[in-house]
Amino acid sequence: MDRIFDLAIIGGGINGCGIARDAVGRGNSVFLCEMNDLASGTSSWSTKLVHGGLRYLEYYEFRLVREALIEREILWQIAPHIIRPLRFVLPHHSGLRPAWLLRLGLFLYDHIGGRHLLPPTRSVDLARDEVGKPLIANRYSKGFEYSDCFVDDARLVVLTARDAADRGAEIRTRARAVEIRQVDGVWHVTVEDTQSGTRTTIQARALVNAGGPWVEQVLSSGSGVNARAKVRLVQGSHIVVRKLYDHDRAYIFQNADGRIIFVIPYQDDFTLIGTTDRDYDGDPAKVKASTEEIAYLCASASEYLAKPVKPEDVVWTYSGVRPLYDDGASEAKAATRDYVFELDTPGGAPLLSIYGGKITTYRRLAEEALERLAPYLRSSKKEGWTGKAALPGGDMDVSAIAALTAELTRDYPFLIPAHAKRLAHAYGTRASKVLGNAKSAADLGQSFGATLTESEVRYLMSAEWACTAEDVAWRRSKLGLRLSAGEIAVLDEWMAAHRASGERPLREAGGRT
Repeated sequence: MDRIFDLAIIGGGINGCGIARDAVGRGNSVFLCEMNDLASGTSSWSTKLVHGGLRYLEYYEFRLVREALIEREILWQIAPHIIRPLRFVLPHHSGLRPAWLLRLGLFLYDHIGGRHLLPPTRSVDLARDEVGKPLIANRYSKGFEYSDCFVDDARLVVLTARDAADRGAEIRTRARAVEIRQVDGVWHVTVEDTQSGTRTTIQARALVNAGGPWVEQVLSSGSGVNARAKVRLVQGSHIVVRKLYDHDRAYIFQNADGRIIFVIPYQDDFTLIGTTDRDYDGDPAKVKASTEEIAYLCASASEYLAKPVKPEDVVWTYSGVRPLYDDGASEAKAATRDYVFELDTPGGAPLLSIYGGKITTYRRLAEEALERLAPYLRSSKKEGWTGKAALPGGDMDVSAIAALTAELTRDYPFLIPAHAKRLAHAYGTRASKVLGNAKSAADLGQSFGATLTESEVRYLMSAEWACTAEDVAWRRSKLGLRLSAGEIAVLDEWMAAHRASGERPLREAGGRT
């Protein structure tokens, strides 16, 4: 226990991993622990959008929206394999927000965030345009189409952690921080391996509490800090149904209760609908979409779509808890999505706790967190570097994903097009690391179904901290939508056997992969 890290981070969601990446890139030694899998909490249960948040303009969150809009194109450029442009159609609904207000909001949306690459807003004749065909006939005639981006949220977290590890950070998953205390101005963090029960203690000069929904529990682990800020837990649930329409645009629907929902093309053959907003009281790890929420999302979509969405159409649901800063808003939908820091220095060593935040602004959150901690960390000349350096696999032009898919099909002619496309979008230029020197499908090893092979699973275990079938099927990919329960069970058994035989996942990672 002689080594003292410059920075220790508790929490392996997007905020914790983003801070780890930025800090190690500035020359700091970094340790991060996550009690479960990376992105296993809030970060993998989002609406999968990198967006400004059009509706936040109604709550005068102009700074947040502007920052998010600027980040939108930055993130697209550093991770074009897992982030892609997405056009949203907003039908005008008489009796709700007037058309002039929508035009004003979209004008601001187009112009306050430095949009350079994404196409601008346009008006849409829903009676004539193809995007009007899935809607209830003769009910909606006017609409608007604007730009945002889609993101594979869990892969964004994992790739951010991978880059941090490649630069020298120690990333430890399935490792719960059970006690934090100060000794002579240095933080001592006791970490328990959740699989073996083994405990180790690391030391750090500065500590970040990125526990998300568990931010207050982290503080109660002996830190000596009494939190001044409060976290407001807000549940957001989503449903996935079979593909509802053929075009590639998403919809944003206004509800009579003032909320909005998104209807988004998802994983080629499905449609994602969400989200709900309601206060949550309970264990964040046990949150599930309720029958009422599922019915609400179905009814909200059916207000607009010609073919009603019914609860029996739902093939998958997911739900997460957003750890928002409690600003006293009366309704969950109005609670701020902005991030708030609380910096304490009990005994002299800093502890920075994070409340709130959005996936879209994680990179800026990390920069600001390190600005707050700058007096306690090494000086750096690399401020702002994370917006220029590609995430693993993202070192290509934003329009190059189709070319990469074609290249994989050429170099590995045994791949079916859907398999090549999936690998290109998941791994970008690192897809060849998954495929290796394979000359045939048999060279990829055992097939688990839905184009998932032994070669890919071995890569995910060795380079991306995957330990279980759930990690692979629902976070490193969304192949759980296509794999049967039996196939997932076989995958879990295979991974357990290979962990037991010594082929352990790279849980403590450093060095290039």
